[in-house]
Amino acid sequence: MIMTTTNLKQRSLLGLKGMDGTELTSILDRAAYWDAHTEKQVSVLQGKFVANMFFENSTRTRFSFEMAEKRLGAEVLNFTAAASSVEKGESIYDTVRTLESMGIDAGIIRLKPAGVLQELAEKVNVPLINAGDGNNEHPTQALLDLYTMRRQFGEVRGLNVTIVGDIMHSRVARSNFWALQAMGANVSFCAPDNMRAGDIPQMRYVTMEEALQSDVVMMLRVQLERHASGMLKSAEDYRLHYGLTEERAARMKEHAIIMHPAPVNRNVEIDDALVESSKSKIFTQMQNGVPIRMAVIERALRN
Repeated sequence: MIMTTTNLKQRSLLGLKGMDGTELTSILDRAAYWDAHTEKQVSVLQGKFVANMFFENSTRTRFSFEMAEKRLGAEVLNFTAAASSVEKGESIYDTVRTLESMGIDAGIIRLKPAGVLQELAEKVNVPLINAGDGNNEHPTQALLDLYTMRRQFGEVRGLNVTIVGDIMHSRVARSNFWALQAMGANVSFCAPDNMRAGDIPQMRYVTMEEALQSDVVMMLRVQLERHASGMLKSAEDYRLHYGLTEERAARMKEHAIIMHPAPVNRNVEIDDALVESSKSKIFTQMQNGVPIRMAVIERALRN
């Protein structure tokens, strides 16, 4: 069956910008259902073929999607650009169309260039799920972040959340910004001047000391390769001014939690001793990624 454009838009998940709180809540609720049903595998998507198309390296996200797909009973095809015709010059579009023509029912896509995913979605007739595109969005990461917060605090509305780090280049920060606002949270950012995002004027920036008074302190991964571009003086300098050290964490509110999308640069954006501390929800976030992605994949493929 060829899906209509409207149907495809409803089933695809390209980003969270513009998604309302009701729809976000429905995904979180369905994830909670799957979280409560711990069977290793169900047959909800038996006979459905899902292609994981990763044109950018990933470990946690790809494995999390694959686990979700297999738990739902789907047939899984894994595609990586390093071992594909893309390395020989084939376009991303041609690769996706090739897999579509072979009969996949949905595609999970991660790629570097922002904006390409939206163009692909308009040209293919299978639902697509964004697994991270450039510095645009990473919707399932934000959804699992919201799910983690809701499980911890009971609801997201009214929470004070501060995201700390390289906001300019962060798709995680953008997806969280849109989703948290839609769910009624208060979102602030903390970043060096040269890592602030100028494309989202509503963003409110605070000092590191102010960030520590939030209910949720979300640290972003520091891309150490940016030393070469001059954005970072050094890892040590970043930790000194923007790292979540043990000393800073001691000034957080008693009920507050620490989050991080991973991978973690230990002793740079967050001290090693804090990664698995009682306040940290970093590995809980990873765990929550599977039921969230089950909900999103099911949403894309169930009739």
